[in-house]
Amino acid sequence: MMPELEAAGEERARLMPFGETLITGTKDQTDGPLKNHRLVTYYGHPNSTNMGILGQMEPDAFMAKLKTQAQAYSNADPFHPAVPTIELIATAAQRDPGSDGNYVRMTSPEQIDKYAKLAEENDALLMLDVQLGKDSVLNQVKSLEKWLKLPYVHLAIDTEFHVGERETPGIDLGQVNGTEIQQAVSYLTKLVEDNNLPDKIVLVHQFTDVALTNKEVIQPTSHVEVALNFDGWGGAAAKMTNYKEYVRNEAVQYGGFKVFYDKDEPVMSPEEVLQLDPAPAVVNYQ
Repeated sequence: MMPELEAAGEERARLMPFGETLITGTKDQTDGPLKNHRLVTYYGHPNSTNMGILGQMEPDAFMAKLKTQAQAYSNADPFHPAVPTIELIATAAQRDPGSDGNYVRMTSPEQIDKYAKLAEENDALLMLDVQLGKDSVLNQVKSLEKWLKLPYVHLAIDTEFHVGERETPGIDLGQVNGTEIQQAVSYLTKLVEDNNLPDKIVLVHQFTDVALTNKEVIQPTSHVEVALNFDGWGGAAAKMTNYKEYVRNEAVQYGGFKVFYDKDEPVMSPEEVLQLDPAPAVVNYQ
């Protein structure tokens, strides 16, 4: 899957200088977190040990490990200090349609409140992740408005779990059209303006090309930053190639990159992750 020169181990010229996160040809008109910082997130659900590191540790130990991982990125790139970020699955896709037929179960408000408080107490950010099922992106975002009004809370969208008729999340690979992403961007922009909030981030997860279509309509605004996050796991060489294909070559504004502690071979170090071109503005761990 790699270009010949890269596969042969030869160096190629970087498109962007080392550490630079704003993708060439794009602009950031916000005062959002990604403008001068990098987010390092820990992903998961408090009720599941299989969905990410968040559910594998007690909150205090989880936060201590997250801070240590974030500091490693600050050490590797002091020009973009890393902000520890809790990435909590707020709406989890299910194989059971549920009472509303949307194949989604919302995380309890008490649990969201618990991790919102944990983020606030530790000068961290909270990113609420939606898995959609058969619901729309906008409906899911509206269901989280209470928390999105908090100054340190942002949004992530898991595209692969958004399925159509006669499909089931986790069995059939879903997809999201960029128009739905843009509706969420516009909604958050208005939320910021109406409530005098700090600028927000929308992180869009994607591990294959079919999971996110019509990317060209996704446009950051003066109050919302957008990062496309490559989500695949496996060998480092293939992951780097796919990051270039899905993030750099189909640029929106910023890039994100996921590292799997239990599935990647090998697990890339912060220094290796930052060698990506462009350097990810968001690095999430699962």
